[in-house]
Amino acid sequence: MLLARYQRLLLLAFAAIILFASAVPAVSAAPAKGSATSPDTELRPVQVFDVAAGRVVSTLPNDKKFQKMALSWTESVTRLAPQMTAGQSCSYVYRVPLAKPATVQSGDVKISTSDLFLFYCKGEEPMLLVFDERRKPYLFLFKADIEPFIKKVGIPSL
Repeated sequence: MLLARYQRLLLLAFAAIILFASAVPAVSAAPAKGSATSPDTELRPVQVFDVAAGRVVSTLPNDKKFQKMALSWTESVTRLAPQMTAGQSCSYVYRVPLAKPATVQSGDVKISTSDLFLFYCKGEEPMLLVFDERRKPYLFLFKADIEPFIKKVGIPSL
C-alpha cells in the first residue's frame, strides 16, 4: 500500500514536471543585446497544473512577490510529510521557479532547489515538493500561509 502511494506521488510529480516543461518555451539566461529587462522578466513563469484536467491551466509572470512567498514556504518547513503521497483532494500543483536556489531543510534532510512545487489540497495542510540533485522527491509540510499566493494566482477562487 505504501509503495503504491509513493508511486502515485512520483507519477503525479513527474507528469507535472513534464507538462510544466512542455508548456513554457525555454527562456534564455542572457537577455538579448540592447533589450531592456528587469530581474522579474528573466524568471521562468509560475504555472498552475490542474490535476483533474491533467494539464497546465495558467501561466503567470514570476515576480518579487511570488519569490518572497515561495521563500517564506522554504523557511517555514516543519517536517517531512508523514504521508508519502498527496491525497485525493489535491486539485492543483503550482510550480514556482526560484530566482536563485533555496535550501529546504528538515532534520537531517537538506536540499538545494531551484523549483518549488506547491500542492493545494482542500481541507489538508499544504505540501511542498522538492527534488534533490538525483531527482529524488521530498514532500514537506510547512506553516506559512498560502492564501495570499492563491489569491494572487486566482486558482482556485477563494
